[in-house]
Amino acid sequence: MNILKKLVMIATLATTVGLAQARTPLVLMTDFGQGDGAVSAMRGVAFGVDPQLSISDLTHQIPTYDIWIAAYRLYQTVNYWPEGSVFVTVVDPGVGTERKSVVLKTRNGRYFVGPNNGMYTLIAERDGIAEMREIDEKVNRLPGSGDSYTFHGRDVYAYTGARLASGSITFEQVGPLLAPDSLIKIHYQQPEHSGNTLRGNIPVLDVNYGNVWTNIPKSLLNDLGVVAGDVLTVRIYHQDKKIATLAVPFENSFGGVKEGKPLSYVNSLLNFSLAINQGDFAKKYHIQSGFDWHVEIEKAAAAKK
Repeated sequence: MNILKKLVMIATLATTVGLAQARTPLVLMTDFGQGDGAVSAMRGVAFGVDPQLSISDLTHQIPTYDIWIAAYRLYQTVNYWPEGSVFVTVVDPGVGTERKSVVLKTRNGRYFVGPNNGMYTLIAERDGIAEMREIDEKVNRLPGSGDSYTFHGRDVYAYTGARLASGSITFEQVGPLLAPDSLIKIHYQQPEHSGNTLRGNIPVLDVNYGNVWTNIPKSLLNDLGVVAGDVLTVRIYHQDKKIATLAVPFENSFGGVKEGKPLSYVNSLLNFSLAINQGDFAKKYHIQSGFDWHVEIEKAAAAKK
């Protein structure tokens, strides 16, 4: 092999490696379900940008229009994905209105493509905003889709996300910078420790089992001196209406109580949670979740009468 052919091979290999390194995972999340072709259309657009993309699904079972649940599913999962991953998130009841289409970059280097409608509340709080840009649809929109106003998930978000994940565009080429404080946020009960009481939000249910998850971290339980075997008084509210008051033991696992009995524990995200051993806590006590559900916790000895 002559020297020219060797140089050509080396250059080709370097280019191929460079392209492979430029690609990052593209992860899709929607409230579309998978009963029709919507998700497949988004995948098709992404593969049209780059057939070598690695495309995965976070979930397509977000309850219809439920921006809050979408926010939590991002919070729950994204930090298990590599730095540079691109998340296309489409829960968009305001599609076609004046709400902005954005790409948010967190301080730990992950990208979120979708509508600025509150969906990024929790990841922005936890991971911080490095920059946020408005999608310039004059260049970052599926060619030929200009007359479509109701499927930005396919025409804008999947297309832009795929271009970003493939390295076809840089983050700077997404569009103009937006001020971080222009991010729309959902207001909810932040975890707090006040006197003998812990307060927090019920962001989501563990839907397969009916467990009730909160955003109160283990560190606040430690501050209150809660250990396995303590009995806690728990009050649950929807908006300002008290839904339930009960005394439950705090245990390390479900087997700490008899089958059918309630308990509290720390879940896999290291947050305070409520369950019934082999039962459905949410169903039994009529508990739901969302930004307007919250909980108060005290040690039983310090509980209010």
